[in-house]
Amino acid sequence: MNSKTYNNLKLAVSVGKGIASFLLLLYFVLSGLSRTLLLLLANYSSNNYILFLLFIGVLGIASGIIFAPLNYYSGFYLEHKYNLSNQTFLAWIWEDVKGLLVSLVIGVPLLLLFYYSLNRFGASWWLPFAIIIFVISVLLARVAPIVILPLFYKVTPIEDDDLKSRISILAKDAGIKVENVYKFNMSKNTKKANAAFTGIGKSKRIILGDTLLDKFSGDEIETVIAHELGHYKMKHIIKNIIIGTASSFLTLFLIAFFYDKSLGWFNFTSRIDISALPLLSLWAMVIGLIFTPLTNLLSRKYEYEADGYSVSATGKSAHFIAALEKLNEQNLGDKDPHPFVEWFFYSHPSIKKRIAAINK
Repeated sequence: MNSKTYNNLKLAVSVGKGIASFLLLLYFVLSGLSRTLLLLLANYSSNNYILFLLFIGVLGIASGIIFAPLNYYSGFYLEHKYNLSNQTFLAWIWEDVKGLLVSLVIGVPLLLLFYYSLNRFGASWWLPFAIIIFVISVLLARVAPIVILPLFYKVTPIEDDDLKSRISILAKDAGIKVENVYKFNMSKNTKKANAAFTGIGKSKRIILGDTLLDKFSGDEIETVIAHELGHYKMKHIIKNIIIGTASSFLTLFLIAFFYDKSLGWFNFTSRIDISALPLLSLWAMVIGLIFTPLTNLLSRKYEYEADGYSVSATGKSAHFIAALEKLNEQNLGDKDPHPFVEWFFYSHPSIKKRIAAINK
């Protein structure tokens, strides 16, 4: 029951935080606080781009302060209570600080490009901005394994020659050229285990958490890697890029459309009014809520297919089932979540359903 309680608490915090964020932002606009804040900030600069960054910065700081107790409870307290975390409090804070700094380096230019698009292209701002997001997403996918991941973890080639040989054979069968297989010190933060196929182009690489390497047998790791390679073999990565890009364009179009329609509801007269911009976030939350179960439905379909590929490529269904059960236990997953919770929130099928599908 520990796993179910843990997951229910994490879910409750996440849902509660989402609802609170929406209501607080709605109140911020309806009460006139948005306009008041902009007037106060106008005393410090007359440049709209600087005002825009100051406005977003104040909202970000306020959000961080308001939700600090929930973030602590979910991200630190619960992880320690259920014996999943290896972090000290200072280490947890430092990881968050590093994440914030990386977000600022990426986010500030992106915000400025967004505000430029809004000013330059009028009602069609969403189209150039969607193109910008696509380009940046591709660049990030290219550099993340090489530049960003090492900021948070020590990444080194694995030394197990037998495992490297197994993975090389699997990769070749899947039609992937993999230069090396890497491990990262996941254990510095958590007892959870994971593996991934990451990057695009020459940055493609397979990465394994040291928690996986230490706790799982060679056969079990082989089936987990085969699952990850299955996503590539079955063109899930390409499909996700295409669908994700289309979804991004559609989402931004809908946000722009409803934003323009709703400006008058809140007595705003201009789409470039900085104090009106929180409406964009409100619409993003609503549209995101609608799209979430749809994207998760597709993701679960891909997971079943990758599971099937793992079994067919390795012929080791028993080892794969054992790996899934160990992963679920080590990560304290809910083996049999409520059907609605799984349908709406889960990007992966429950372990119970995955095992049942493999046994068929």
